[in-house]
Amino acid sequence: MDPALALGFWGVTVLLVCTPGADWAYAVSVGVGGRALAPSIGGILFGYLVVVCAVAVGLGALVAANPVLMDVLTVGGALYLLWLGIGGLVRAAAPLTAHAETPAGSPLASFLRGAGVSGFNPKGLLVLVALVPQFTSTHTGWAPAAQMLLLGGMFVATCAIVYPAVAMLARRLLAARPRGTVIMARVSAIAMTLIGVSLLAERVAQLW
Repeated sequence: MDPALALGFWGVTVLLVCTPGADWAYAVSVGVGGRALAPSIGGILFGYLVVVCAVAVGLGALVAANPVLMDVLTVGGALYLLWLGIGGLVRAAAPLTAHAETPAGSPLASFLRGAGVSGFNPKGLLVLVALVPQFTSTHTGWAPAAQMLLLGGMFVATCAIVYPAVAMLARRLLAARPRGTVIMARVSAIAMTLIGVSLLAERVAQLW
């Protein structure tokens, strides 16, 4: 595979992954909410691995070319983010003592939440569908699907570095500040809620 194309894709990927969005909001909520980092971030990575594989076999292009499927994905992802965001706001509104007594949830539940955030993220799918094919080349011995898997793997690997760092930084900075933790939990919940609302509003605007 052309090293220049791979390096160019990685540069774009770093910029995109480092841009705050739903993944960042969830990573911050994991960091300040007391949930285990490994299953939560692992869920995000697994969700994106599924998307990468779908893009490589052509399902991503099918979704991108079908407005109805994209509408369903967008609305589903927006509703899921609203569910997470509103649930986070409800938990953040509880007294500080309640936060200390509330269990963080099972590792499986944390994994599934993370997988839902990335797997149902229409923005992430669009990024992979739009970007990955542009960085593949026909002048190489690699099959297009293999190139897409490699590029998608680079994207997931970058997420594996950035998102744990975000979660651990949030946990470290706010561990000794209970009130600050509640505030940050509310901010991350509001962010997920606003992203969900914006996705729904964007889809409604396009329909009109």
